[in-house]
Amino acid sequence: MAEALNGTFKAELIDHQGPWRDFDEVERTVFQRVAWYNGERLHSALGYVPPDEYEQAYWTRQEQVPQTA
Repeated sequence: MAEALNGTFKAELIDHQGPWRDFDEVERTVFQRVAWYNGERLHSALGYVPPDEYEQAYWTRQEQVPQTA
């Protein structure tokens, strides 16, 4: 799975968005892409909700559940 993800990442980002001026530009772009992928993209397993939004809703629900001893 990791090889497939890395191949997709390289094909979609590195190969198609170049040419790159320097390493810093690549580094900034990779950081932005990873931040988007991990937190903002719509995720099918989460009902097409971004992971950050899903997590926030989860913690909000946890605060509303009364704790028992």
